[in-house]
Amino acid sequence: MLLVHPAGNYNRRAPWGIPKGAPDPDEALEQTARRETLEETGVQVDIALVDLGHVDYTRSKKRVHAFAGPAPEGVVPRCASWEVDKAEFIEITRARRIIHPDQAVLLDRLQRYLAPEHEQVASEKTTA
Repeated sequence: MLLVHPAGNYNRRAPWGIPKGAPDPDEALEQTARRETLEETGVQVDIALVDLGHVDYTRSKKRVHAFAGPAPEGVVPRCASWEVDKAEFIEITRARRIIHPDQAVLLDRLQRYLAPEHEQVASEKTTA
């Protein structure tokens, strides 16, 4: 899971989250996700993405839309923006411990999306 940590002393203890930002005028949400991912992490995403829906933050009422797709091969995320001080691919178990609480449901959705693929691979291994 690609996560970023917000920059600044006041964010030292802040939770991690997905790359995110406001859409430009007339910009599709999936394109916003691609642009924000590139701007914040330097990771260029050129493949089709899966819409994981949105979450509404409980305090700020901010709405965050999420998309998923395989990481480009050999890519290493970096802090590409002043907005973040860390950008990493993080294993989902660790991500659960550090992600913004309002974004945690996105991990559940990602796991549900990935589950059929893992079940198929497991069944192929047991039948081969």
